[in-house]
Amino acid sequence: MDKIRLRIPVIVEGKYDKARLAQIVDGVIVTTDGFGIFRRQEKLALIRRLGQNGVILLCDSDGAGKVIRGHLKSALPPEKVYDLYTPQIRGKEKRKAHASKEGFLGVEGVDNSILSDLFARFAALHPDLAEGANNSVPPRKPLTKADLYSLGLTGTPDASARRADLCLKLGFPPDMTPNALLSALQLLYSFEEIQKIMD
Repeated sequence: MDKIRLRIPVIVEGKYDKARLAQIVDGVIVTTDGFGIFRRQEKLALIRRLGQNGVILLCDSDGAGKVIRGHLKSALPPEKVYDLYTPQIRGKEKRKAHASKEGFLGVEGVDNSILSDLFARFAALHPDLAEGANNSVPPRKPLTKADLYSLGLTGTPDASARRADLCLKLGFPPDMTPNALLSALQLLYSFEEIQKIMD
């Protein structure tokens, strides 16, 4: 399997996440050392410096990952952050005796084919940031907040439930805010693809 070459760094939580991702991508991968990022200012400074042209955040899709992602996003220019999410898959990593607190696999436990598909889709839609994916993805109209509204994902009494359902289908964390969902969808999907999924 050819690796996907990235022109911007990927930030993951731990060394096992980094080892797993290194099987899929060719590029700079930086760890946060879990919650260590909160007390290691030099690591945060390194991430800021490496991410001057952009940075991909690939934290675990659980509560701890959400906290780490939020901390990093508050320290980086929002227009330079690309949020990617692994699906929430129940299970435990082979090296661990017990599952995580929430019972979901972290990046290290997700199958290589899932990570490969995730980064191939990203590369196909962002050829300026990555290469090595299927370049047959057609041009697309970027999703907007108005599109979320037209799809019933905002502005309606059941919008929150519809967003949760969509997140479940796409493997995103179910409690994503409308802005977080829009950001994730813009990286990976066209309006037509989301409309088809919603239908």
